[in-house]
Amino acid sequence: MLRYTIFVVGLLGACIANADEPAPAASSTPATASTEAAPAPSLITRGVLLAPKAFRQVAASIRPSLVMIESFGGLNAGEGVSNLAADGPTTGLIISSDGYIITSTFNFLRKPPIITITLADGRRKVATLLGRDETRKLCLLKINDVSDLPVPTFAPREEVRVGQWAVAVGFGFGDKEPSLTAGIISAESRISGRALQTDANLSPANYGGPLLDIDGRLLGICVPLAPGAKDVAAGAEWYDSGIGFAVPLGEIAPIIEAMKAGKTLVPGYLGIQPAPSGNPPSGAEVGSVKEKSPAEAAGLKAGDKLLKIGDIEVLDVAHLSTVVGRYVAGDKITILVRRGEQELTIEAVLGEVPPPPPPMPMPQPGEAAKPAEGKPAEGKPAEEKPAGEKPAEAPAGEEAPAEKKPVEAPPTEEAPTENSDSPK
Repeated sequence: MLRYTIFVVGLLGACIANADEPAPAASSTPATASTEAAPAPSLITRGVLLAPKAFRQVAASIRPSLVMIESFGGLNAGEGVSNLAADGPTTGLIISSDGYIITSTFNFLRKPPIITITLADGRRKVATLLGRDETRKLCLLKINDVSDLPVPTFAPREEVRVGQWAVAVGFGFGDKEPSLTAGIISAESRISGRALQTDANLSPANYGGPLLDIDGRLLGICVPLAPGAKDVAAGAEWYDSGIGFAVPLGEIAPIIEAMKAGKTLVPGYLGIQPAPSGNPPSGAEVGSVKEKSPAEAAGLKAGDKLLKIGDIEVLDVAHLSTVVGRYVAGDKITILVRRGEQELTIEAVLGEVPPPPPPMPMPQPGEAAKPAEGKPAEGKPAEEKPAGEKPAEAPAGEEAPAEKKPVEAPPTEEAPTENSDSPK
């Protein structure tokens, strides 16, 4: 495809110079005092006129790698499925010539038993859902008996810049040809560092489809995400709002390999409670370590200061959540720790976030709350027992009631720091 150089000028945003377009021929009619030559179109005017053409060429360049996904059967709304669950055709993208296809888990909230793929050349194949990454809302499909499928070009991560063009392409609402929306990259490292943010309108029509740069290179896969939310459909309520997210694939090759192996990936859990940041902040200090947590098993202690995780420097407590959020349960991470005057390297294997404890049962209407064991009910004197009398024993075959234990507070992970992820 033709390559365009993009200039962003003021609020109009687009100014694209087509290097292959010939200059207009000079007029053979000489100018007179009463007839002046028309002024050349400004760069802004040329950009506004050429931008739609550039967007259409981006969509055309990705079309051979774009697939339409259809699913059949599964749960209906009201059976534990969000009302925003995808209906009708959705979108996926070929990422290997032998039939691996990436898309969004949003497209399979109904847990359909049958999934079909329609390729750009019209061939229709039955697909198998292999694995999921619940932290990024991605899943991997596989179709068989194919080869030499076209794979898109990835945009190098270091070339992605806030303010550059972004074009989202996808199927939706029964359209045979993909729709497209355009905007810019509005922020990087959102959702704990897992996603790019764009103001291009994203919706169920393009979830699972590609977000592309102006040269047609892949920036990421469009998915519904929301800071701090864990619901499977979280983020879909923001559709067409100008707040959308795309997950870059170049950084998650190990994630894709894990999904090929059929794994379901969930958020990683370290198990520390950070102390408040100092002023100025430097690293993240451990306030406390959860019992039986990966942090305890690795030997982290209260007072340790986390300086680096992997190759990423930990700036402060807020940044710690972003750095840990890049990993999933089962990942082994290397932590550079300052303990007193020493710097130590500690390895930890992240676990799964422990489930919250069950809620306390609420008393039924008309039922008085039971008094604490050993204390009389309000308004009644304590019942005295004759000296030497033993407590009543449980009937034969039944166990004596276990001694009640105080309910522990639910375990908490690192202090939530999703404020740094809040869309702007």
